Amino acid sequence: MGRWARLTGVLAAGVVAFALATGPAPGQEKLKVGFVYVGPVGDAGWTYAHDQGRKYLEAHDPNVQTTAVENVAEGADSERVFTDLARKGYGLIVGTSFGYMDAMVKVAGEFPKVAFVHISGFKRAKNLMTAFGRIEQPRYLTGLVAGAMTKTHIIGYVAAHPIPEVVRGINAFTLGVRATDPKATVHVVWSNTWYDPAQEEQAAESLLSIGADVLTQHQDSPAVVQAAAAKGKYAIGYNSDMSKFGPKAFLTAAVWNWGPMYTLIVKQVKGGSFKGDDIWWGMDKGVVDIAPLGPMVPASVRSLVMAKRQAIIAGTFNELAGPIKDQSGTVRVPAGSALSDSAQLSMNWFVQGVVGQVPSK
Repeated sequence: MGRWARLTGVLAAGVVAFALATGPAPGQEKLKVGFVYVGPVGDAGWTYAHDQGRKYLEAHDPNVQTTAVENVAEGADSERVFTDLARKGYGLIVGTSFGYMDAMVKVAGEFPKVAFVHISGFKRAKNLMTAFGRIEQPRYLTGLVAGAMTKTHIIGYVAAHPIPEVVRGINAFTLGVRATDPKATVHVVWSNTWYDPAQEEQAAESLLSIGADVLTQHQDSPAVVQAAAAKGKYAIGYNSDMSKFGPKAFLTAAVWNWGPMYTLIVKQVKGGSFKGDDIWWGMDKGVVDIAPLGPMVPASVRSLVMAKRQAIIAGTFNELAGPIKDQSGTVRVPAGSALSDSAQLSMNWFVQGVVGQVPSK
């Protein structure tokens, strides 16, 4: 995932090391696994979710020792951290930001015996794997909820950076919205940051000022949820269950569960089967899902969402199946077909119903 974060001084850059007290099984040496985070583990969002995955890994495998390095910026700083971990004997190194991609490619080439995993990237090598989840699936489901709950037919979306991952999330969400409220529009404001609570709050307030009564986000903090709650409006979070930040506002969220994926990757490294593949799991694997629906969501909406959720898991419903039109009305995905993975990975256009533009690079 792309992470050009402008942090607000919540935590200084530093290393947070964690290790189990239990020793390795007889004859086994612990695999040292290093996680590199672009934000603080206390962000309640993206980095928090990855750190929960790290903890899951330790809880389920006593023969690993993990270290997490927080607040690592892309570029030279990330290259330094990856190199340092490799030199210290870490056999598996995970970078959780899209912007780490080139640094990881370089360092992986310098340490061919170390396994590297880049979250959300697309460049691979023999010892560099890419991994992500089909977050568009729960995004669509949260869109169903948003469309059912709006009264003004105006929904606000605070978005981070205009990369394909974010764009397709907005589109999947909007398709869900329009399935329950064909009149609704989704208004996008770009923050150009992943973690900046103050800026996220300002973006949220700008959307509330134009009449949005449901907000959602592709951001790492709960600032959008808090802004909606302060004005008595609804909100849909991201990355984790953010209900505690606005119990009366929180409808649900698209959430991550990285633990099972990390456990599988560690098993591959230990078993000698690790290679530069791409893992892109969906709801059927449990890596992505939706948070529990808030008590204000009607039973009929709950039933609809749960039915669609089961259909996605069963593979009988594709949230990106045609017909899909773009903002100009041009059919981009014809009926009877679905958006291919390659098209998703390069998506730079919005579907009908989105108000806003994808900035050109």
